[in-house]
Amino acid sequence: MIRISVIEDHHDFRTGLMHLLKMADGFTPVNSFSNAEDAIQFLTGTEDVILLDINLPKMSGVEAIPLIKQKYPNIKIVMLTMLDDDNTIIQAIVNGANGYLLKKTPPEEILSSLQTCMLGGSPMSAGIAGKVLTLFRKYIPQKNDSYNLTKREIEILNLLVEGVDNQDIADKLFISLQTVRNHIRHIYEKLQVHSKSQAVVKALRERLI
Repeated sequence: MIRISVIEDHHDFRTGLMHLLKMADGFTPVNSFSNAEDAIQFLTGTEDVILLDINLPKMSGVEAIPLIKQKYPNIKIVMLTMLDDDNTIIQAIVNGANGYLLKKTPPEEILSSLQTCMLGGSPMSAGIAGKVLTLFRKYIPQKNDSYNLTKREIEILNLLVEGVDNQDIADKLFISLQTVRNHIRHIYEKLQVHSKSQAVVKALRERLI
């Protein structure tokens, strides 16, 4: 079961999400909050994924991401918002968001995106991923070779940027799934990131691939 908490200030939308999670197979709604401050204080830490709005009273969802990650580094965060402007998308990903969905996303796609996130993917609504790639390719600085990535790690990082999941990486490179996970862990350590989305952003921003 995938355990989910929701941070959303719109009562009806928040209630609808909790009902969707309650009725869907494979999901357990844990808790819901109308603001980030309460969520940071009262999250149980047992959540697998948090659905996080951006336009919240007082602290924004983007500001809340690093605070949640600091307290519960293993919890994945998927933004669920109406905002699709470039600066907000990039800041959310840089701050540690594992995915970025728009509120117009159909319910079944929200559920499948949560499953994708749990499998190590970085779900994004149509158009968001392309916008992210365009922005970072436009503003990336000179290539940085200071992270001492091995040839294999760079190969795997390229595949992560292309959106290939761990099992398909293993199949493509003729290595075990556990070996892939070990390489990804080493990539995270060298890049000083905590998620695939952060690794992809850093790879593009600093021209590591």
